[in-house]
Amino acid sequence: MHLREETVRSELIFDGKVVKLYKDEARLEDGSIVNRELIKHPGGVCVVPIDNEGNVYLVKQFRYPFQTELVEIPAGKLEYGEDHRQCGLRELKEETGAECDEFVYLGKLYPTVAYDSEIIHMYLARGLHFGEQKLDDDEFLDVFRVPFERAVEMTMNGEILDSKTQIALLKTKILLESKQ
Repeated sequence: MHLREETVRSELIFDGKVVKLYKDEARLEDGSIVNRELIKHPGGVCVVPIDNEGNVYLVKQFRYPFQTELVEIPAGKLEYGEDHRQCGLRELKEETGAECDEFVYLGKLYPTVAYDSEIIHMYLARGLHFGEQKLDDDEFLDVFRVPFERAVEMTMNGEILDSKTQIALLKTKILLESKQ
């Protein structure tokens, strides 16, 4: 079948807390067999929280693979089988202390298509009401707010490098502009 690969063998070689790593063999459309490495990930959710004054709430946290602090929108990992909407509402509350009146689905993205099954669901949260953060025990981050247009500028000038944040902010910009 054209543009298809058939898995002929799959071996779990690492079963971690967040990801599972598989070494597979796949048959290509011409019949040849190739090796594929696959990371299975439960997926995640990210949220663009915008207050009534037009500010977006961002988080800054250390990201181990890059050994630096990154600016992102609130986000978190799904548990296998968890509803992404509920996860997004939970992560918004945990990371910012906010709950919202409006929670708009912005779609999903595949951040690393060549070897990772992760899907990230994106939401826009408006009508924010703030309470207390409920960070995970191993979670350390700073929350700050900037005008939404400033966050878009930060995306465009390379101050925000995280892909889910870039995509969700730019989708939100287009959505908000289309409603004006």
